[in-house]
This record gives sequence, C-alpha cells and structure tokens, in this order.
Amino acid sequence: MAGSGVGSDELRGLLAANQMIISDLELPVVLRRIVQAACQLVHARYGALGVVAPDGGLAEFVHYGMDEHTVARIGPVPTGKGLLGALIDDPRPIRLSRIGADPRSVGFPAAHPPMDSFLGVPIRIRGEVFGNLYLTEAEAGEFTADDEELVTALAATAAVAIQNARLYARAQSRQTWLQASARITRQLLAVEGEEPLRLIAREARKLADADLVSVVLPTPDGHRLMVEVASGRHAEELTGFSYPVENTYAGQSFQTGEPILLVDATQDATHYVHLTEVLPIGPAMVVPLVGTQRMRGALVVGRVQGRRRFEDTDLDMATTFANHAAVALELADARADQQRVLLLEDRDRIARDLHDHVIQQLFAAGLSVQSVAATLGGDARSQRLERVVSGIDDTIRQIRTTIFQLRGPLGPQTGTVRARLLEVIAELARVLGFDPHVEFDGPVDSVVPESVVDDLVAVTREALSNVARHANAGHASVRLAATSAAIALEVCDDGLGIGEASRRSGIANLQRRAERLGGTLYVEPAEPDAARSEANSRPGTRLTWAIPLH
Repeated sequence: MAGSGVGSDELRGLLAANQMIISDLELPVVLRRIVQAACQLVHARYGALGVVAPDGGLAEFVHYGMDEHTVARIGPVPTGKGLLGALIDDPRPIRLSRIGADPRSVGFPAAHPPMDSFLGVPIRIRGEVFGNLYLTEAEAGEFTADDEELVTALAATAAVAIQNARLYARAQSRQTWLQASARITRQLLAVEGEEPLRLIAREARKLADADLVSVVLPTPDGHRLMVEVASGRHAEELTGFSYPVENTYAGQSFQTGEPILLVDATQDATHYVHLTEVLPIGPAMVVPLVGTQRMRGALVVGRVQGRRRFEDTDLDMATTFANHAAVALELADARADQQRVLLLEDRDRIARDLHDHVIQQLFAAGLSVQSVAATLGGDARSQRLERVVSGIDDTIRQIRTTIFQLRGPLGPQTGTVRARLLEVIAELARVLGFDPHVEFDGPVDSVVPESVVDDLVAVTREALSNVARHANAGHASVRLAATSAAIALEVCDDGLGIGEASRRSGIANLQRRAERLGGTLYVEPAEPDAARSEANSRPGTRLTWAIPLH
C-alpha cells in the first residue's frame, strides 16, 4: 500500500481484522467474522456477505449490524437484485455516497432501515468469485478510497480463509463418510443388527444433510423399481412404492452405472424422481449400488426445494459411500448364502418327510374316517365325521403350502405359479415387517395359464404394497384358489381399512387387469361391522381379484 493514504492506525486495524478472520476453520463462523471485521475496519454500521450461487443470484446472505427483530420484519433475505446483482454481474468494487441516487438501486423493503453510503467489494478465490462484501452507512458519512483499498485487501485475506475453511469442511465430511462406511461394514458383518438397507439409508440421510433418502431395487422381471427402504420425512409413505423403470433417473443410473447430480429434480419433465411423490424435492443425487455380478440397487438422496444444492464433492463422497455399502452387502449376502446352504439339506429332508409320510398318513386316516361315516347314514355322528374329514383335507393343503415354502426358490419348484407368488410374498415381507399367511387351494400349478401368471404376480405385489404403505396392519394373508373354470386371489389385512385416495389410485390398475381378462375386483372391509370386537375395531380390508379360465 505504499503511496496510499492509509495510515498506521488503519494498517493495525487491517492486521487485527485479518487475525480475526483466520482464527477459525468453520465456514459459517469464518463468513460471520469476515463481515464483522469489515464493518469494524471501515466503521460501517451495517454489513453483509453474499455467497454467489452457481446459477447466479445469492445462495447465502450473512448479515451484521441488525437485530433479530428488524431482520424478521424485513422478511426474506435478498436474492441478488439491484446493486447487489450489479456486483455479481460485474465483480468490481462499487462505492457510492448515496444508494438511492444510483440508477441500479431497486429500493428497500418497507421495514428496512435507511441506508445511504455503500461500498461493495468482490471476494475472489483462485479467479472465481465466491461472493461479495456489502457495507453501508459509513460513520464518516461516506466511504473513502482508502476504505475501498482496505476492504479490498481484507477480501484477499477472506478468500484464503474461506478456501481453507472449505477444504477443512470437505476433509471433515470425507472423514465422516468413510467412518460411516466402516460402521456399515461392521454392522452388516455382525450376526445381529439393523436391517442392512435401512442402515444405509439412515446413515446416508444424516451424512448428506438430506430431507429424504431411499434405496430402490429392481423387481425380478427388471421392468419396475421398488422402494425397499426410505429414511426421512414421509418415509413411511414411500416405502413399498413401485414404478416403471423407463424414463427415470434411477433407471438411467442402473443402466449406466454412473451417479447423477441434479440441481432440481423437476428440471427435466421427461425423467422422474420418485421422491417427489411425497416431498417437493429440488437438489438430488442418484448413486448406483454396484455389485460384483449385477447392479444391486440405487441410493436416491434429496433435499426440498429452496435448500442448498449438492456439489460435486458431495456426489463423490456419496459414490464412495455407496461403493463401500455395496461391497458390504455382497459380503453379507455371501455369508447368508453360506448359512442357507447349511440349512438347505435339513429343509429338504423335512419337506420330503412331510410329503412322503405325514401327508400319506393323514390321507389314509381321512379315508378311514370317511368310510366309517358312510356306514352311519346321514345322522349327526356321520356329519361330525365328515367335518373331521374336511379338517384333514384343510390340514393337507396347509402342509403342502409349507412344503413349497420350505423348499423355497432354491428347491426344484422354482418357476411354478406357487414359487413365483411365494417369491414376491417373501420380497414384500421385508417391507411389511411380518410374514403374510399363504394358502393355495386347488390345482394351482396345472390350471393357471402362463399368460396369467404375470398378472397374478403384479396383483399380489400391488395389493401387499398397499398394505405396507397405507394399512398399518399387523397381519395379512394371501389365498389363491383355482378350479378348472376360474381362479381367485384374495388378500386380507387387519389394518385401517380402505379409504385413502393414494391407496385407491393403485387399485385402479388392478381393476383394469381384471376387466381385461373378463374378471372382477372387489375391495371391502375384511370383517362385517357386527363381527368386529371392541378390542379390534379396525375394519381391515379384503381384496378379491377373480378371473375366468376359458
């Protein structure tokens, strides 16, 4: 500053201001101290620092000199219009004796305190404008050229302090993400603990400072995506939600294996982010969970509109986190597969014994009872024995269902109608929080045509997804009955009952499927009013989807 009018007092003030700025590494604290130091350095009554948004305007506005009551009366913070915007458009110092006399001024809100003198100076970090310092109401009446020179020098120090604070914040954030990845790996490899995907969603929401996070998985046919778990605001409404994979950012991430960063989730009308179903999401990240053999899922992270956008560093750290989580899932699955192989022989032996011994003995006992009943004519004793025979038949059907469940998708029944339905029911059990009761009646595998199986699977998935999202049920049952003339799928729950518009919207799809096949759909309370007890007054819901077989 040789040759300038800046004196020793001003230089001491500048050194003190510099020391104040560089004494902390927390970015919010650094920004406040920069404004405070600038006001004290040139004796300004009011000051502010506006952080420039990537797309123009102001992303943040840190002020000094006004009390909270005045700030509340003024209303929303400036967005970068008038003189503030002029400094954004042309980042060179602006010094005015009277703000109102400048044609770029757009005035102040009604409750705003009067301001005349103005000094604005940009803060540059490696050639990039980070933000601007705005100072008003100089104690001397107006700001001088020396004041401008002092604040410009202070802005250079502020740029270094801001850069250091940003690097420190990124390092801290990266360390936190890595620590969370290690926690998830330890948790997934533990014998007991929180459900893996739920843990991943919860940790990601906290680390990304997000409002809503979900993990979506592809359905077995690969045509749809389903929200397996969600964490954050309205998470329970989103859990179990399914949608077509086409024209979605999650689907795009699945196909490319690349993460996606969105400034606004609604910016492209041709692509869809499912988080917008329950929240007005703006900034978002879609990160794939990449396994060794296949794409395991996608992590979708969102903040509501108006909040700070995610940066490239956020996406990098979320991607690293997702990669660690995917590896942990692979290890957990490998351990589960090993345990499943150990249990498979026992399960198969039990299923074989049930089929070869128990069912045969029950069948023989039923024949014996039935022959005795035939000798008694039509009296009361004969009717009681017929009811016993009917009960034995029901028991045999239940044991057969148990056999299919014991064998599961690893057994030889994979690909049958029963196996397909049991697979989707097992998939939805994780979302429901309990295992639905399953019953098959009649020659299901032999009479149901292949062309109808996909409809049956879709109806079962949609019905149980509705139970998971809306019913708040503690129990559900699925029954598929088949004859040579028709099939009927019945899904019952003991929840809150039908009535929400969001639930009915999904049922319209089931209605169309039934009508297309010449069938019917009925949705009604599971129990009549008279049959409900006072202890359980919730109506529950019975959904019956039936079609003829031609």
